[in-house]
Amino acid sequence: MPELPEVETTLRGIAPHIQQQVIANVVVRQYQLRWAIPTNIRQILLGKKIQELQRRGKYLLLKTTEGAIIIHLGMSGTLRIATKELLAKKHDHVDIVFQNQKILRFNDPRRFGAFLWVDGDPMHHSLLTHLGVEPLTKKFNSKYLLAEAQGRVMPVKSLLMDSKIVTGVGNIYATEALFAAGVHPALPAKSLSLNHCDQLVKAIKKILQSAIKRGGTTLKDFLNSDGKPGYFANQLRVYGRDGLRCVICNSILQLMKIAQRSTVYCRKCQKF
Repeated sequence: MPELPEVETTLRGIAPHIQQQVIANVVVRQYQLRWAIPTNIRQILLGKKIQELQRRGKYLLLKTTEGAIIIHLGMSGTLRIATKELLAKKHDHVDIVFQNQKILRFNDPRRFGAFLWVDGDPMHHSLLTHLGVEPLTKKFNSKYLLAEAQGRVMPVKSLLMDSKIVTGVGNIYATEALFAAGVHPALPAKSLSLNHCDQLVKAIKKILQSAIKRGGTTLKDFLNSDGKPGYFANQLRVYGRDGLRCVICNSILQLMKIAQRSTVYCRKCQKF
């Protein structure tokens, strides 16, 4: 599933082509995504100018003066810039055609993504109002994380993946950050010390920034807006490496399930 780095990479890739551009046409080939695309979406969007692009958690916001398009990539979605010479392929569900002849094309094989319109400020939409702090902002710091962890018995990995606390981290990056910080993923959140929180916050910020720099992580489906994969997969030290040797201590990496999500960790480097 595309997480924060993949969505941020997508935003940075498409923004130069569509920001301050006017929508000339909208083609919808499949209306039934996670939530149905409004049947009048073409009438809504025609003539509107994309004033600004913004990411909130894993959501992309294409803002106009009247409202915004909210896009979620779901499990396997991608956005890419196309031209009219590039014919639509299987699973290319939506095209937004701009007056500059560029096309923003939404592809989603599993159809768990979203393509919605909201009038007015998108931050008031029910999909966004519950989201926690952005992990790359100053609001996400050790004191904040410690305060959120107090009294919670959930595993620390579940805490990091709770979008109401911190949004967009996801399974891959939570797993990598816990390893980098030397924190066992099953440790009860209430047991975190301020030092633990400091190490976790630093690790999350560093890993997310590194992933964005490398275009995200491609394990199966994700492609950037230019059709290229993300290269952070080459930097993964624990995720997907169960049964292999730890890059630090050479012991065998272990696999466990936390909230039904696969979690790889090192018993020596991440003590309970």
